[in-house]
Amino acid sequence: MTSSGRLIDGMRGVRYGEVLPIFLRDDGLHAEVYGTQMLNDCPQELWEKLDADVIAKEMGAVFVKLNGPRQWVLDGLGTKVAPVEPVLREFGGIMFRRIATLHLGDKLNAGAYTEKRVNRGAVFYWDAGKPVFELVNPAGEAYVMQALCVGVDPTMSQESLPTLGERLAVPAGWSYRMRVLTQELVVDTTSTIATVLQDEFENSYTLPY
Repeated sequence: MTSSGRLIDGMRGVRYGEVLPIFLRDDGLHAEVYGTQMLNDCPQELWEKLDADVIAKEMGAVFVKLNGPRQWVLDGLGTKVAPVEPVLREFGGIMFRRIATLHLGDKLNAGAYTEKRVNRGAVFYWDAGKPVFELVNPAGEAYVMQALCVGVDPTMSQESLPTLGERLAVPAGWSYRMRVLTQELVVDTTSTIATVLQDEFENSYTLPY
């Protein structure tokens, strides 16, 4: 896929936050993802006042995960389909949009370096000449970082990513690397389910296929 489908540039470093209410259904646990992407930058003073237990009670969820705040570590966004009805909802004075769903199975917290499947319906772009940060599994598959998290470590930043590997306790056979793209990288999950994982700092990575 070429950059002809790119709609938005300049996303690297843009801040957002997510609220994930988790529900128990017949086939296990499901999360709905509410994000501030393209709505606001998730103001810190309001984010700090969010109460996960209160939100869970309001929504009838078994648990709520406050995911972030985060920053994009990609450069552009393309077509966005609606895997779920894009409902707008306010939490603590911050406006969010429901943007994706996540099937968790029977595990509420699968932990770091564990794959999850996300129905997000999006196209992500990384520019040629820009750095990407990847987790590589023992089979040689590389998961590219899509967003960093400042919620776990407030000092996490774009500038700290080149040396992040020194801080990660990756599983045996895994590695972390930085490389500079020689050509544009496009990850299109508009018609497929995305495969994602996180490290122990809740930085998020995606398989590029």
